[in-house]
Amino acid sequence: MEALEAILSRRSVSARLLGEPVPSDAELEEVLAAAVTAPDHGAIRPWRFAVIRGEGLQRLAALFGEALRRREPGASEAAIEEAAAKALRSPLVIAVWAEVREDHPKVPPVEQIISTGAAVQNMLIALHAKGYGAIQLTGPNAHDPYVKAAFGLQPKDEMVGFVFVGTPSEEQPAKRRPAAADFLRPWDGAAPREAAAD
Repeated sequence: MEALEAILSRRSVSARLLGEPVPSDAELEEVLAAAVTAPDHGAIRPWRFAVIRGEGLQRLAALFGEALRRREPGASEAAIEEAAAKALRSPLVIAVWAEVREDHPKVPPVEQIISTGAAVQNMLIALHAKGYGAIQLTGPNAHDPYVKAAFGLQPKDEMVGFVFVGTPSEEQPAKRRPAAADFLRPWDGAAPREAAAD
């Protein structure tokens, strides 16, 4: 698949539609190699990845369930089971986070997090180009201190999401996209106008 075709045709696939087969180890190596070509001001390389499959998915499910129990002490067992089941929607999950350097003199944390987001986009495009489906999901678990600690994150670090990966169980229609021109505006370089006095 040509690079531009892969970018323009990529779409997220619902995690519930993702099954076997999943990328081989060699394919995953290529996908992660694509991820780390992301723009990276200062060559900080903030991206971190954890590949989760097999029994690891059961442990992720237990983690998600316990995280809800801690966030919401009154949560029902049904709600906890539902939270846990979210980890099991696809046969492969890749957790992605930014290991943030707070003291960098030129690259603020937001740039490091954006770089990690770009790594995820590269990963999604590479998976699509190889014929797999994927979706990046966040939700409460991505921001939960208990979940973050389980992956070794410090409070300063940011979990940018969980990438669910597999082969779509049904044909995915092309997704309608907005016109890029709708988000474009010219800039004439004029100085900003002073705010009107009250």
